[in-house]
Amino acid sequence: MISQCPGSKQFRRPEPEPMQCPGCGEEIELWTDEAQTQCPKCKKKILRQSKRQSCLDWCKYAKECVGLQAYEEYMQSKKKSTPTR
Repeated sequence: MISQCPGSKQFRRPEPEPMQCPGCGEEIELWTDEAQTQCPKCKKKILRQSKRQSCLDWCKYAKECVGLQAYEEYMQSKKKSTPTR
């Protein structure tokens, strides 16, 4: 039996994902619980490329699973990175 949802691990224990800034080539980190970051060198906004949903988008227990603060930060970050029409 699993005591916690394995899909929420990236939010409960975020890890850095190294990548290159598409603007200047600087190596940057985008944490697994972030939808976007800003390059410290050129200040370009970098968005997570994955368009897949997180379990936080649909699970009714998401707030309890990762905590209210992590849930709200994810939703705010996602809102900022979603293009408006």
